[in-house]
Amino acid sequence: MQTAIPVQKATRPRADALRNRERIVTAAREMFVEFGAEVPIDEIARRAGVGNATVYRNFPDRDALVREVVCSVMDRTSEAAELALAETGDAFEALSRFVHVAADERISALCPMMSSTFDKHHPDLEAARERVEQLTGEIMDRARAAGQLRTDVGVGDVLVVVTQLSRPPAGSACTSIDRFVHRHLQLFLDGLRAPARSELPGKPATMEDLRRS
Repeated sequence: MQTAIPVQKATRPRADALRNRERIVTAAREMFVEFGAEVPIDEIARRAGVGNATVYRNFPDRDALVREVVCSVMDRTSEAAELALAETGDAFEALSRFVHVAADERISALCPMMSSTFDKHHPDLEAARERVEQLTGEIMDRARAAGQLRTDVGVGDVLVVVTQLSRPPAGSACTSIDRFVHRHLQLFLDGLRAPARSELPGKPATMEDLRRS
């Protein structure tokens, strides 16, 4: 007769532990944008309203915290893309909405924080990045199929312009240029509309092109 092996239930994080983790990520995102990636951990803990030990219990080192912040921002950007696809009947309006939200998420200001010691190929980071790229492509395909988006632009073109137009160096009073970001993004979006008024040099940029550069 075999003795039944008791099944152990997976322990779920307590609600307060999850809230603390969210506070840490939010505080880190804000402070990385304001002061750069080298902001002291104790300052992040203070803004999050938790102790240093709580930060290190969730994130064993700075790289782990930076990675979580970057993944969090990309996940929020993906959610914006999904909402734009689901809620906006006009294809180009969905693209426009996504571009402006992506700029507000400050994904561009966080990019420089991925230093040479940062694992750019971590599975979580690659999954988040692929999701952003896929959804951006879906939005662009819809606008192109509707005849609203010029045919000579690629996903890489859109993402590189979003990052460049909304990318003041982290820690350099970046909020002082906020009033220009959406104005310039709208100028860019108007240039994406079909029919094209000029011929672009080169070929549409893909994400693979950007990774090789």
